[in-house]
Amino acid sequence: MHPHIHFLVVDKATHVSGTHASITQEFTQRETGLHESTRLCLEQIRDAMLHHRWEEAAEYMEFFQQILEDSTHNHEQIWRMGIEILHHHPNSKQEDYNTVYERIKHTGVKQFLKLCLEQSFHLLINGQIQEAKNMLTIAESWRHGKETAIQMKRTKLIQAYRSLLDYVIWCEKEEGSNEGISLHIHSIQSMHKCFQHASTNMKEIFKFPGVWDPFILSYVEMLEFYDDEKEALRILKEYAYNNAFPPNPNAHVYLYQYLKRHNEPNKKLLKVLKVQKLLFIISKTKKALEVTVDMLDYACWRNNLEIWKTLTSIIEKLQSE
Repeated sequence: MHPHIHFLVVDKATHVSGTHASITQEFTQRETGLHESTRLCLEQIRDAMLHHRWEEAAEYMEFFQQILEDSTHNHEQIWRMGIEILHHHPNSKQEDYNTVYERIKHTGVKQFLKLCLEQSFHLLINGQIQEAKNMLTIAESWRHGKETAIQMKRTKLIQAYRSLLDYVIWCEKEEGSNEGISLHIHSIQSMHKCFQHASTNMKEIFKFPGVWDPFILSYVEMLEFYDDEKEALRILKEYAYNNAFPPNPNAHVYLYQYLKRHNEPNKKLLKVLKVQKLLFIISKTKKALEVTVDMLDYACWRNNLEIWKTLTSIIEKLQSE
């Protein structure tokens, strides 16, 4: 917001409510030099961002540390603004992102885990897989005071992504073997170590009900590589049929695809495909429609007559409401 607009808004308020105007005036009088400068700076940053003047916004963000010292502003809002500017700035580097994240980390502990997770994503985008994993390892071992429910959820999410990076590193080593690079004992051990790290964490993560699709798929792929078909099948069945987990058609698709890869009889495959019963668990018709349409994105469902019948009944129900 431009300063002149700000003053016009305050001036209009005096005609609406004398009480509001007096409060505004009192606040302005109490406003310190630091508060005023940071407020004006943020207004200029917002204006530059609104008009996509990213280089100008970056110049104002040079006062970043001063803005952070002003406790009246939301640190997460400032962090989001800084990252957004860097995302659009033509000359931004990974080091600039790291600087923003590290400065925010030193302003308090509330956002530490979230910051580490997002910072690891930026490192991953830039191909710095090991650095991203190291960042998540630090976050995973971080503790501050009594662990809250939110902290526990974020820690589990960090463990999940750290395991996923173990899988990515494992894939790189496995691809090297497929390209004809001879695997020495050390390389084989290194590859298996990545699997063990990922496996240990993923087993713990899957104890917490949720939608873990990419993590399940990566774990099953590694289990199949090591011919542990029994464990892979157990994990997929648990994911598909455990009532503690939210209804998830994808879980049944993954089980079906696994059984098909291992040449299971059609009778067994058809039994797995009876997932449309899940839709009746979902009470809201619109949500049922969303799930059904998502299912039809998969080729294995498009030839399933029952799914199309279910879609027809949902549409008829919506039309009658």
